[in-house]
Amino acid sequence: MITGASSGIGAAAARHFAAEGAAVVLLARRKDRLDELVTEIRAAGGQAVATPGDVVDADAVRRSVSTAVETFGGLDGAFNNAGWGTIGPLVHETDDALFEQIMGVNVRGTWNCLQQQLPVLGAGGSIVNTSSTAGAFATGAISPYVAAKHAVLGLTRAAAAEYGPRGIRVNALVVGTVRTPLIEDAIREVPALEQGSVARQIQKRMAEPIEIARAAAWLLSDEASFITGGAVPVDGGASAV
Repeated sequence: MITGASSGIGAAAARHFAAEGAAVVLLARRKDRLDELVTEIRAAGGQAVATPGDVVDADAVRRSVSTAVETFGGLDGAFNNAGWGTIGPLVHETDDALFEQIMGVNVRGTWNCLQQQLPVLGAGGSIVNTSSTAGAFATGAISPYVAAKHAVLGLTRAAAAEYGPRGIRVNALVVGTVRTPLIEDAIREVPALEQGSVARQIQKRMAEPIEIARAAAWLLSDEASFITGGAVPVDGGASAV
């Protein structure tokens, strides 16, 4: 199961996981893009099904998990990737609605997914949540997003501690700046954002979505069988400096 699957990291993960042999259940709000992606994956010989919906809606998440169980016989892993944030004002100037929206997508969305996925995962099951370098250290002008991505790491560690005895692993990716449609739109509006986004990264470039997808696939796989509760950096070295 992959959330935020209609574009960017989620779409790259859908293609990559399917190419590696996984049957993928895709959850995102944009039905037209999900349908196109499912058609593409099936044409390449993969297995995929679309479940349009918003991770903030617990019923939509429940339907997606149920689809995985009913269509493919169960759920072995999940990549909870859906997230959203924006550059905003200072803390005391931040609108409550903006705070609630960012917390809703990133924290409530991850919470909804964990609540529905964990009961159906068996021993050997694995979950990867998408956090951010904003969840590892603070950056100004995005305080709700910083709070939300810190919370995603907290949920990851708590779930890992609770479900580890059942043989279920839960990890998070600490992701640097990725060249997604959302970031590219922001750069078109504020060109200086690109230079600022990569300044802290040792590699001095943005990640491509497939680079994050590959890291998620590895963490979900048995090759990472002794890793749980982790905050794994895929950030071009940003967390090392």
